[in-house]
Amino acid sequence: MSGHTHSAERAFVLGFDGVPWRLIDRWSEAGELPNFDRLREEGAAGPLESTTPPTTPLAWPSIATGVWPDKHGIYGFQNLSRSYSHEMYTSADLECPPLWEQLSPAHVGNVPMTYPPRTIDGTMVTGMMTPSTEQGFTHPSSLEDEIDERVPDYQISLDYPDYADRLDDFEVAVDGMLESRRELMTLQMDHAGDDWELFFFVYTAPDRFQHLIWDEDRILAHYRKLDDVLGEVIEYTDAHDADLYVVSDHGFGPIEELVYVNHVLEREGFLARREEEGARGALASLGISRDRISDALERVGISEERLVSTLPRAVLDSVAEQLPGDHALYDVDFEQTVAFVHEAGNCYVNDTRRFETGVVDPADVPDVKADLVEVFESVTDEDGTQLLSVDDGDELFPTDPESPDLVVNAIDGYESRTAITDEAMGEPGAYVASHRSTGIMLCRGPSIEPGGVLRGARVVDVAPTLLHGIGRPVPRDADGRVLFDAFDADATPSRTKVERADVSRDDRDDEVDDDFSDVENRLKGLGYME
Repeated sequence: MSGHTHSAERAFVLGFDGVPWRLIDRWSEAGELPNFDRLREEGAAGPLESTTPPTTPLAWPSIATGVWPDKHGIYGFQNLSRSYSHEMYTSADLECPPLWEQLSPAHVGNVPMTYPPRTIDGTMVTGMMTPSTEQGFTHPSSLEDEIDERVPDYQISLDYPDYADRLDDFEVAVDGMLESRRELMTLQMDHAGDDWELFFFVYTAPDRFQHLIWDEDRILAHYRKLDDVLGEVIEYTDAHDADLYVVSDHGFGPIEELVYVNHVLEREGFLARREEEGARGALASLGISRDRISDALERVGISEERLVSTLPRAVLDSVAEQLPGDHALYDVDFEQTVAFVHEAGNCYVNDTRRFETGVVDPADVPDVKADLVEVFESVTDEDGTQLLSVDDGDELFPTDPESPDLVVNAIDGYESRTAITDEAMGEPGAYVASHRSTGIMLCRGPSIEPGGVLRGARVVDVAPTLLHGIGRPVPRDADGRVLFDAFDADATPSRTKVERADVSRDDRDDEVDDDFSDVENRLKGLGYME
């Protein structure tokens, strides 16, 4: 490695989705993960705190921009409209420029929430929330043909419900996905050559693996494969005299039970279900539900994704409204509802300013919020342990008046869900583990302190630290701080003040084409996933 008397001029972000600090800490100390251990000895490391809630669509944009969701504009996978419908968030919704729009040439691979691809100086292969590899998911578009040729099995994701009771097959499929992702990384490295300033590549496999398999022996075997990837990236960054940042968007841990937060609201009189009347009631009396129709369609080879990609929005919504079920939007009577939870814990007061058929006077929102906090905090287990934590949206997201009113999440060991059920609690089924707030941050490079300890690192600190480390200005509105604990005392970043600059997004690609709207905005339109 080069000496520590200068700063690097380029940086590599290697993302491992959902990897918790406590497992990396334990297994690297024990010598089970030699490259992670090497990273800790030769660089700086520590836990990385996620967003609230600690979810992929909030956290990766925060890592890439250095700001919290109220500034970058993404609060989940689905954006809620005034009329209680939702559409998928896309790269066009990101309101602050990510690192790859500040540094160039840049090469970006499999980063969640990057579809559709932006025009950048470099290459981009979009990640999670890309509808399929059948249509534009790369920049330049010619990269699609190269991927098809060199990585013929490349896919964005797996169909996880298919593997719920086939975990051995699932493990094989995840390994295959990991290998093809690695081949993509090598392809993008070939494109980068020696002329690049940023490489940002994410492996989502650990998150997917852990949702269905929480067995430490099997997790360790998977992490050894990640450790092997890390070894390759260490060699690559050494060869290019680059700073390396290894980060996860959140941690992970086992779950024992689900908590149905909209059931709690219904039980306490804040939420009303739609009555089973007319066509809807007739279908219900015949035992016809959304799930049964979905299952029947799957059996004849028609997936819900295919339906939502071919049917107009109005048709989908009208059909969905007629089908009885437990959907947090279609099965709520909003004319009788005071508050409801959407997405991963985003609680909204149904006020007349924000929503089309709102019933709460905006002046009464603070009182309603106080009542809701009391209701959510009263949910306990048999031992009296409080199961839900509640954050005020105005405090979490102070710069955005349209942010959720409250964020409700279950404590470790539980997970909150929005489906409207007849019970407050339920079994997690195939999903044995889920997100926790504490991820990882390890860095190494020309300017990084060997054996350094990172203290108090948060996802929004990654981008400012990376930028200052390579001598580039930090956006003036960044919420994150430069983690000077990361830098060698003699290196340039330790001896220079943080330069600030005004940055904004280039709007040239902000229009998402109609085809994408019809496909992606409807991905969950029939309750395929809550």
